[in-house]
Amino acid sequence: MAERGASVVRVGAPPLLLGAILALTALNLRAAVTSVGPVLRELQLDLGISDTLAGVLTTLPLVSFGIVGLLAARIGRRLGTEPALVLAMLAIVAGLAIRAAAPTIGWLLVTTFIALAGIAVANVLVPVAVKAWFPDSVGRATGLYSMAISAGVALPAGITVPIADALGSWRFGLAVWVVPALLALGPWAVLAAIRRRDARASAPVGGGPDVVTGAVAASSSGATTSTSTPAVPVHRRIKAWGLTGFFGLQSLEAYTAMGWLPAILQDAGLSPTRAGVMLAITMAIGAPISLALPVLAARSFDQRPWVYALAAASGAAYVGLIVAPGAAPLLWAVLLGIGLGAFPLALVLLGLRASTSAGTGALSSLAQGGGYLMAALGPVTVGALHDVTGEWTWPLVALLVLLVPKVLAGSVAASPGYVDD
Repeated sequence: MAERGASVVRVGAPPLLLGAILALTALNLRAAVTSVGPVLRELQLDLGISDTLAGVLTTLPLVSFGIVGLLAARIGRRLGTEPALVLAMLAIVAGLAIRAAAPTIGWLLVTTFIALAGIAVANVLVPVAVKAWFPDSVGRATGLYSMAISAGVALPAGITVPIADALGSWRFGLAVWVVPALLALGPWAVLAAIRRRDARASAPVGGGPDVVTGAVAASSSGATTSTSTPAVPVHRRIKAWGLTGFFGLQSLEAYTAMGWLPAILQDAGLSPTRAGVMLAITMAIGAPISLALPVLAARSFDQRPWVYALAAASGAAYVGLIVAPGAAPLLWAVLLGIGLGAFPLALVLLGLRASTSAGTGALSSLAQGGGYLMAALGPVTVGALHDVTGEWTWPLVALLVLLVPKVLAGSVAASPGYVDD
């Protein structure tokens, strides 16, 4: 049975404030990634980084999200959701701050990994907070924070270079993203302090185990599930593996699009500027979809029709890019942007397919950890196919074919039922 929103009552915080905390946190979940690309060339020249090492830097996020994501639910169970998120935000702050001053590529990679590890933990545990705080409004809360993630993708990509130019160095362009991370750290520290206070108040007289601290399902005000782990391990449920496959394949699509769509369109005859605008349109469509789709999907008992509709949009985009990439690039960009709405759908399914916050944490860790590791293969494989064939037809055909397992996995994940029943 889903927990009720006791956290709102006991903390005395209105839902609007809790939603703002989630949105501010989500704003920091991609800045460490998308702030690097715009200043990558300057960074390479300054630190003497080869293209190979630059490639490692650009693929590190997906690998980090995958490996650390698989451990994040365990970290949440051990520390508690709020203390774990404090640790995650501290890692983001420290990683971003030290990265901006990194004197060598070694320091750059290590500090980037620290920031990405914090993001990976937050990726997994924010859905747990959504489930605990908004058990009856999972779709609306997911829409809010997934839209904030979209903003966290777009803002650093758009304003890192102007900031770096204005302040005279790429280091300042990267360092500025410490500020929103610090702002998000504060509320989680307060909530963790409230959690410790409530844990002490609820401890047995004369001492004893802290029954609250170990539960990933506990909210800052003490809204807990009956156990600290799901009654049924989610990795034994086919629905959990379906969601892992769906999350991984949609992430593979998204990161491949971010990496290769401009090149595909440039080779079709578009100017670099126009090709970049098409990618911006694809990404911008994600903002309203991220806000609306989780709300609409959560109102449905069965989310499979959304899986089919989004896959159809992606399929139409790939066919267009194969047959006539330069004929209607705006249409292909729009259709691809709609298809990438599978990301907010996957996020809301994390909450809808678990009946408790503990189940949500375990499901989120498996789906995001395994999914991002799967997604890491996408951009590399597409690039290799292009190198071998010398054209974009076969890479795009491969993406088109991958829609079949994506739909199959999504059909399993989006069908009614819970992984922790």
